[in-house]
Parts: sequence; structure tokens; C-alpha cells
Amino acid sequence: MANGERVRRIVVVGGGTAGWLSACLLAARAGDVAGSPIEVTLVESPDVPTIGVGEGTWPTMRRTLAAIGLAEADFLLACDASFKQGSRFDGWRTGEDRYYNPFVPPFAAEPRDLVAAWDGRRPFAAAVSPQGAACDADLAPRQRAMPDYAGALNYAYHLDAGKFAALLARHGVAKLGVRHVRDHVVAVAQADDGDVVAVETRDHGAIAGDLFVDCTGHAALLIGGTFGVPFVDRSGELFNDRALAVQVPAAPGSAIASQTTATAHAAGWIWDIGLPTRRGVGCVYASAYMTDDEARATLAAYLARTAPGADLDALAPRRLTFRSGHRERFWVRNCVAIGLSAGFLEPLEASAIVLVELSLEALLAGFPATRGAMDVHARRFDQLFRYRWDRIVEFLKLHYVLSERVEPYWRAHRDPATIPARLADQLRVWRDQPPSTLDLPHADEIFPAASYQYVLYGMGAAPPPPRTAPGAVVAAVAQVDQRARALVAGLPTNRAYLDALARDHASLEATA
Repeated sequence: MANGERVRRIVVVGGGTAGWLSACLLAARAGDVAGSPIEVTLVESPDVPTIGVGEGTWPTMRRTLAAIGLAEADFLLACDASFKQGSRFDGWRTGEDRYYNPFVPPFAAEPRDLVAAWDGRRPFAAAVSPQGAACDADLAPRQRAMPDYAGALNYAYHLDAGKFAALLARHGVAKLGVRHVRDHVVAVAQADDGDVVAVETRDHGAIAGDLFVDCTGHAALLIGGTFGVPFVDRSGELFNDRALAVQVPAAPGSAIASQTTATAHAAGWIWDIGLPTRRGVGCVYASAYMTDDEARATLAAYLARTAPGADLDALAPRRLTFRSGHRERFWVRNCVAIGLSAGFLEPLEASAIVLVELSLEALLAGFPATRGAMDVHARRFDQLFRYRWDRIVEFLKLHYVLSERVEPYWRAHRDPATIPARLADQLRVWRDQPPSTLDLPHADEIFPAASYQYVLYGMGAAPPPPRTAPGAVVAAVAQVDQRARALVAGLPTNRAYLDALARDHASLEATA
């Protein structure tokens, strides 16, 4: 492809959530940013299963769904989805504790004043945000009459990942004009300069393109296989490398949790995600500290407490293996890696899907209209995402380094040799001042200062030396309680909201 030639054909290699989100967003927006029509083709092997356990999103998903033209009710129904308003961490500090990291940030105040107004008699999140009260009551973040993607509280989703990919595929082909090729990629054709010219398929021949998006998962067919970009292993900082996942049927009428619950155990943690018809539960663990049999027993004990009568053998748990890390580069020549092909970190804080969204936003914001500009955009993209992967590693590690648990796994996480240098520096600074934008200088930080505050003080870190909070900030703390009471009184439960949505949809179908 000559330097002056315009990018007109994008080929997404691989399906699943990453592939179909990429195809849909690029089909919806790339033509506008490029200033000329863009043809999007997705090539997907008919035999490669998707992992399908990434069930949590960030609030950014609302913007993404709106951008590709999906109605919120259609999404909720098609994906067996529910609302997510943050995460709750059980037992991470001592084994008996609990705290929230909600999506609604603290009320606007200078961080020192905010922390000074917190009296310490109740959890930090409860003092500065009303969202924990809504989660405690299993409430939806919105009323049915509100416009799509609007809410009384900030929110994301829990969803069935397999159903989500299928919905995106239907929508991408029918509404956005994505060409879908179900075939095996058997070779990759390159030009003399190294650019990918086409992917060769078994039955459809060569699928040519100008820009290729590698969404082939851990196989990393293009970024790893063709370009040989090394994998940067982060398991020295994040130890978990396995998960045992099950789907537990939900009883009709049972409560649907408003948050992802992460419960610590001796060598990792357990996720618990509520959907209208089931709960997704998974035991994440480090094989260096726990055997597969011990993980199974840990999961069985958790289900005995939280889902009495559940038969672990009948639920047929899936064992997943992974390695936390990412590629050294993410955009090489005319190939961009998005999703698992770019990297994967343990599923704490649900960073996988949002990294797909952020990668696509960055690609579209710096879209290479011609081949001549592509290498500059690639360097900028690599620099941004190396920064983002480093910040995610640090934020996930923060959840572990403040623990007081005594098991070998938790003690190892507190070993200074396993703590990223930048995080160690931040922890020293935060003894004297709370996390703020001074610590996180980018305008588009992946985790804002509020997220660090919620985890830091939720894990029991001592606040900075006391100071007198301004009266307006003290009054704002009191208003959080009033806001929480109003939300609890005015919002429906998740179960009531989603059951009513399903009934209305069934009635419309019956009369159609």
C-alpha cells in the first residue's frame, strides 16, 4: 500500500466480544473520521470457541452501545443482562471486612478536604457516595421511563458474553454493513515492507485489506504469529493464573445483585456476578499457592454458603488458565491488536472489555486516513497503551498490598520486590495526602483518583494527618445520606425492573 493511498478496507480477524465490538464501532464511525467510505470485513473461524466468561463492563459501554445504534432494552433482553454499579470486596483486608468501589465518584471537593470530612465511623465509600446504599438494596440505577443509557446513578452492565457477541454479530451485519466471513485463516500474506496484504482463508481465498485488526485472542495470530511481538509477562506482580468458573441457575424472583462481588480466599478471590437467569461464579487462584483440587474445594465451600443446594459436579466447572501480561507493542505496520491478542490481566476490576473499547476509541481518534500517517499513529497508540497497561497493573496490585491476611499468598503480594516502583512511590506519598490528579496527570486516566481513594481507604489505609474540613464539605457529607435515602425510596429493584422489561417484551411479541 503506497503512502498516499487512503485506508478503505479494514479486516477484523477473529470474532467474540473483541472482534464484533471492533467491527461494529469501526463500521459505525470509521467512515466519518476517515472522510471516505470504509468497508469492514470480519473473518471468524467456525470452530474456535470464545472464552465467554467476561461478564462485566464499565460505564463506557453505554456510550459504545449508543454509538453503534443499539437500543438499551434490546441489549438487556438479548444478553440476559443486568445493571452493574461497581464492585464489592469481601474479606480482602482481614477476612471479615467489606468495602465498595462504586461507579459514582465522591462529591466534588478538594481531596484533602474530602478525606478530612470523613469521620471514619463508617466506610469511606458510604460517607462520600450514595451508591453503596443502592447496591445494598439490590436497586436498579434507573427508572424505565428514563431515556436510553440515562440513570439516576452511574452504571455499567453484567451480561452473558456469548449472547453479547451474537447480538453484535447480528447487528453488525444487518444494520452496519459488516461483511462476515466464516472461514479458517491458513496463511498471512505480506508485502516486501512487512505490511499485511491479505489473510488467506481455506474456502474464501485471500481477504485483502489496508488495515488489519487482530482479535484472535490468546493465539495472537497477527501481532504475535506474523510480527513476532514479544509478550511482557506481569505474573511477577499479579500471581493469579487459573480460574474455575461455573454458572449457577437463579431462582425465579430472587434478588439480582447490583455489583460484582469479589470474595478473597487463601490464594486468590471468587467473582460473583448476578444475571436475571443465573449467577456467574468463578474461583481465581494462583497455582503456585493452591492446587486445582483445593480451588475446587474453595469454590464448593463458597457455593454451599451462597447457593445452598447447588451441585458443583452437575454445574460442570470450566478450568481456565491464563498469564497476566501484554504485548510489548500493540500496533505494528498496518496491524492493531485489540482484546486478548493485546494482553490479559486477571479479571479483577473487569478491565478486559473496557480495554477493547478504549483501544477502538484511540484508533478512531487517531485514525490513519492514509498509509503514510500510519506509523506515527502506531507510535502514539503504543505509547498510550503501554502507559495504560502499567496503570492497570498498579491499580490491581493496590488491592493486594494493603491486605493484612496472613496466608503465604497474601504475604507474598506484600513483598516489596513484587510491587511496581511507581505504586510503591505513590503509597509513600499517600501517607501524607490522599490520591489526587497530581498522582494521575493524564486527562484520560484509566482509573481516576476516586478509584484509588475507594480502594485505599476501603482497605483500611490511615487517612492523612487530620485537618479541619470546610463547612461546605461537611454539609455535603450529610447530604450523601439524604441522597441515599431518596434513591432507596424511589428506584426499583433490579429484579422488578428486568422482570417488567421481559414481561412487556413478551406482551409486544404476543400481539405482533
